[in-house]
Amino acid sequence: MPTAIWTGSISFGLVTVPVRLVSATRSQDVRFNQLEADTGARIRYRRVSEQSGEEVPNDRIVKGYELENGHYVVIDNDDLAALKPKASRQIEIEDFVDLSEIDPVYFEHPYFLIPDKDAAKAYRLLARVMEDEGKVAVGRFVLRSKEALVAIRPIDGMLCLETMRYADEVLAPDREQVDSLSEPNERELDMARQLVNTLAGTFDPEKYRDEYRDEVLALIERKAAGEEIIAPATPEEPAKVLDLMAALEASLARSGAKRGDETPRVKSTRAAAKKSPAKRSTGAAKKSTGAAKRTRKSA
Repeated sequence: MPTAIWTGSISFGLVTVPVRLVSATRSQDVRFNQLEADTGARIRYRRVSEQSGEEVPNDRIVKGYELENGHYVVIDNDDLAALKPKASRQIEIEDFVDLSEIDPVYFEHPYFLIPDKDAAKAYRLLARVMEDEGKVAVGRFVLRSKEALVAIRPIDGMLCLETMRYADEVLAPDREQVDSLSEPNERELDMARQLVNTLAGTFDPEKYRDEYRDEVLALIERKAAGEEIIAPATPEEPAKVLDLMAALEASLARSGAKRGDETPRVKSTRAAAKKSPAKRSTGAAKKSTGAAKRTRKSA
């Protein structure tokens, strides 16, 4: 069972639901330590003064905020302690909103909310109602001495809490660069729709793996076993296709070949079929004209 990061309760109205907060994700990044090349000894970092070059002990280190003029304002722990939010063991729900109203850019880190044994009914009640109504709860709570904005949403009968970014932490997009772009024509839109539909499917998270991480771990195992690693030749990058229609057609052909989909070829065959009767009728007309000329000559 994962270790609880925080214990408290969800409160909405006069209803409270005791819960425990546990992490919903874990990092699988391959981490390396820095070593001295000749000895293999670990490299350690020291806090050194830029002025004296001497190491500074922890009890002599203070926090400083840099101003635009390069000077610092020193802030001590007592200053910050006076501003700390009041410790609370409640996630206070302020609003229930539709999930579609929250842009994913606001979501930061997910956690699971696990109910206490005595709160199973209230927990199920809240999760069921939110799922039936398609609502997400937005509220606040104090985590690690800092107030966090959170969204709580139901997932398969469980409640998932996502810490959120505040509005002033989300950068506004540069609309001028996008609005100045030329609009695609209808043929390009049609080809792009075909490509999207060819690649369309259902989301299966198990389908996607961190292939680079797998290769790094395999490399570590091979080197640990004493195998000599020879770097493969760097493959040449494919030439960039600058023509949009050519890129769309090549993408359709490649995606169709990968999936065994005959849709792009069927469409081109149908187009050829539509043109072929006209060609045959034109050829027949030429033959009849030639026959008529021969008839007049013989007469």
